[in-house]
Amino acid sequence: MRLEHAGVAVDLPPGWEARARTQPASEPGARGNLLLHAATVPLPAERGDFGSGVVETLGPDDVFVSLFEYDAQDAAQALFAATGLPVPRPSDFSPAVLQRTQLGHSGAQFFFAVQGRPFCLHAVLGSHSRRAPGAAKVAALLARTSVRRTA
Repeated sequence: MRLEHAGVAVDLPPGWEARARTQPASEPGARGNLLLHAATVPLPAERGDFGSGVVETLGPDDVFVSLFEYDAQDAAQALFAATGLPVPRPSDFSPAVLQRTQLGHSGAQFFFAVQGRPFCLHAVLGSHSRRAPGAAKVAALLARTSVRRTA
């Protein structure tokens, strides 16, 4: 399955589900920002930007990813100095990176820019002890993701 929304395209690996929406613009007349969620579990209709409502349902082999776009003018900030989609490694994941502590889970967060668009990638693994295969799942999803410049 392929998901395309607001200049981002993802060819989902088997067993993944994804949803995307455009967040309201922070200023009148500005373009809204992308919020994309992908997971190896069903995505409920109601969920937080960084996975509340989803991460609680992750089993030990499951993964949740949030790709959150910031306003274009933020791309110049040092926080977004990294360019290109990240390639997560197992060592990037830690229980301390979770928005809310979830027993056994592990998270990673990356700030970067692609095509002048600033993003945060927040990924949650259902098991810290199985972070190597979990990180590989996140990396595989990102390898199938493309971002183009938008007006």
